[in-house]
Amino acid sequence: MGKPVISADSHITEPPECYRDNIQERYKDSAPFITEVDGLGDAFVIEGMPSPVPLGLVAAAGLDPKDIKAQGVHFKDLHRSGWDPKARKADQERDGIAAEIIYPTVGMVLCNHSDLPYKQACMEAYNRWLEGYCEGADGRVYGLGQTAVTSVEAAVKELHQMKDKGFIGVMMPGEPGTPFDYDDRRFDPLWEAAIDLNMPLSFHILTSRSGGLDATRGPKINSFLSIIRSCQDVMGMFIYAGVFDRHPELKLVCAEADAGWVPHYMYRMDHAYEYHRYWMKAPPLEKKPSDYFRENIAVTFQDDYVAFQCKDMLNVRRLMWASDFPHSDSTWPRSQEILATQTAHMTDQERDWVCHDNVAQWYGLTDHTN
Repeated sequence: MGKPVISADSHITEPPECYRDNIQERYKDSAPFITEVDGLGDAFVIEGMPSPVPLGLVAAAGLDPKDIKAQGVHFKDLHRSGWDPKARKADQERDGIAAEIIYPTVGMVLCNHSDLPYKQACMEAYNRWLEGYCEGADGRVYGLGQTAVTSVEAAVKELHQMKDKGFIGVMMPGEPGTPFDYDDRRFDPLWEAAIDLNMPLSFHILTSRSGGLDATRGPKINSFLSIIRSCQDVMGMFIYAGVFDRHPELKLVCAEADAGWVPHYMYRMDHAYEYHRYWMKAPPLEKKPSDYFRENIAVTFQDDYVAFQCKDMLNVRRLMWASDFPHSDSTWPRSQEILATQTAHMTDQERDWVCHDNVAQWYGLTDHTN
């Protein structure tokens, strides 16, 4: 590869003390914690969630696919760099990665918690822990804060707090905690704050109630193909509701939902708007829906050969490669090999864009802009 590679979507593994050591006093006894569960191995127990979260898939990067299992794994066997920032550099260098944008793991599950105050308390605790993790990683990781979006006013305040903590963006839950959805104009102050602070808004797979792995037809593996749908719904909502007309500088990230589908999705968005906007009551837009997707939305992906092949049918400056370390779908430690194969037809400039420049410029990473 040319320029140093930046992963636009990597994760941590929340350690046992992440929530209990950092949460409000009233939630100390109910904070998420790790324990051994019969038949599951070690798992995160989250009060109010229907089942524990086994640790098998959260740090399975590098395993032979036949050895990946959801259950029967213990915390001590996971990649240490998932929770110890001092160990992160060695795993990055083994994979040829210069820096990573950091998302949570258990925090993804918490996005779907029904108790809004509890969810918010957990996310605040995670932000406190993540600040220390990022500080200890010697400039090799960049954190995204979490918010439950209990209100527009609270979320605006949190964005400022996240910026003060050194975070470069925010991971949003698929559904806000407000009585109204993200397309409502009452959210406009939050979008303006995100623009002013240069804090892109990230929507990650598995953070919407409709985007889980449990609701599917046929064999369970069929659910793997449906997890991108909830991210598509969020992108379409922002576009069709005219959010980008009102806030043309707003930046969204569609995280870990792949990118090879984007050209067809943009085409179908334009088709729907042209043929059906009158009877389906879509508001008038200043541009075609596909234009907003090309300019305002960046997409992250790890192993997506199709995305590289159709780069000219979308905006190559909005493609951001990721390793997804240390999750089970990660390309670690073969990222360089995979990239060399999948980008062989691209120019040096295009490879640098997708693997370095796009993410550095999208987030304003001054240490990596050259």
